[in-house]
Amino acid sequence: MKINGNEIRPGNVIEHQGSLWVAVKCNAVKPGKGGAFNQVELKNLLDGTKLNERFRAAETVERVRLEQKDFTFLYQQGDALVFMDSESYEQLELQKDFVGERAAFLQDGMTVTVELYQEKPIGISLPDQVAVTIVEADPALKGQTVTSSYKPAILENGIRILVPPFMNAGERIIVDTNELIYLRRANEKDK
Repeated sequence: MKINGNEIRPGNVIEHQGSLWVAVKCNAVKPGKGGAFNQVELKNLLDGTKLNERFRAAETVERVRLEQKDFTFLYQQGDALVFMDSESYEQLELQKDFVGERAAFLQDGMTVTVELYQEKPIGISLPDQVAVTIVEADPALKGQTVTSSYKPAILENGIRILVPPFMNAGERIIVDTNELIYLRRANEKDK
């Protein structure tokens, strides 16, 4: 779908210079001399490079609609992660570095959303919150209750995060998969 250059908004995916770009920041500029333009910071979806580009209102760009499909995580085989399409039961194999450090939070049977462009995966979204077990935590130090201090802990997937001093090894917690931070203690329904 073609849109004018001044209609680009943050989050829009556009086709520019033969590649897919997502608009990170947009700034409408009206200089005293000359025509108005939209200063857009773009990030390449395929290789992560950034680009600052000016789009005038008269220019048109191709806005891309990404297809989002739910996949179920099946297993890890070496550096490959295997997912299954929830509708067609076809398997999709993605490299671990495609998912990034959040791959450690993948659990058997977890539903993830994969963004596809022309049947090619270009992005993946994990659930925002995941329940995990603490396997190692430093003991709480007495007298540190005045300030909101956190202590380091290692989770079952090997990720290190900071947890409140009252958390101990063996406890289940809820972790934000985007920020990699402790949210709360897991209750029975989270397990």
